Amino acid sequence: MISKASAPGKVILFGEHFVVYGIKAILCAIDKRVTVTAEKIPENKIIIKSNIGELEVSLNKSMNEISSPLKPFVYLANKMIKKYNQSEGIKIYVKSEIPSGVGLGSSSACCVAGAAAISKLFEKTSKEKILELAIEAERTIFQNTSGADCTVCTFGGLMEYDKEKGFSQIKSEPNFHLVIANSNIEHSTEVVVSNVKQFKEKNEEKFSIMCQKELELVNRVKIMLKNNDLQGLGKCMKDNQKFLEIIGISNEKLRKMIEKAENSSFGAKITGAGGGGCIIALSDESNLEKIISELKMNDYECFSVKIDFKGLDTF
Repeated sequence: MISKASAPGKVILFGEHFVVYGIKAILCAIDKRVTVTAEKIPENKIIIKSNIGELEVSLNKSMNEISSPLKPFVYLANKMIKKYNQSEGIKIYVKSEIPSGVGLGSSSACCVAGAAAISKLFEKTSKEKILELAIEAERTIFQNTSGADCTVCTFGGLMEYDKEKGFSQIKSEPNFHLVIANSNIEHSTEVVVSNVKQFKEKNEEKFSIMCQKELELVNRVKIMLKNNDLQGLGKCMKDNQKFLEIIGISNEKLRKMIEKAENSSFGAKITGAGGGGCIIALSDESNLEKIISELKMNDYECFSVKIDFKGLDTF
């Protein structure tokens, strides 16, 4: 039996870093996907083949002995094999359209598609249960994950998330493109988050005012998404970027990329942790090609996406 599933990546539209301190973030699923194919095999092994490497381990190998970005797949395979008391192994193929390690939800999409494809070999499972499995699997590599990325990769569309209340779907279906440009600067999310914490501790009053402004901005954004107000959303992106500059997650290369993108887009900003990773620029059909051309002329790696409203797909 062969089982297949795919899940979209994601971007953070608004609220990164401030979400750590109780402000809502808005996340968006994007139409770049990870597809996972799983099949039972007679050997007592878990075999994984992917764009980012291969891994082969014996059944029930201790998770502590595995140090690989493919670890979540081993966790998911072992969990289902144990649950159904199987002696067969599983072979897993992973095909990704999402660059890894740049804040576009590659690992979360892998966990969601992996949970769906692997569990489907044994049982019919709801999206809610697949999400639980995906978050468990993601914790094998990111212990403190909030689960927000896995949630938007499972259900698709737009989502608001805060630490206290969790996630809720935003029902709006605006029609826009995002141009994503990759800085190709390696960064550590943990280090960047720690630096922001230090900024907050040294500037409590200033940070508190910014949190309030970010909350007001996110509330305005929800109305603009409902009205497909791209001019307004672009201005909010620029305002959000100013806050991200102040808390110190930008750098010279990211600034130059944003400047180039803003020449033709409605607005642009860092998405995710910052310090490296990607920027996003808001566009529609009228300016999409111009933004891409401008960025590519300056040797920036970029591509365009739309909102993925489908979320997890099994077939």
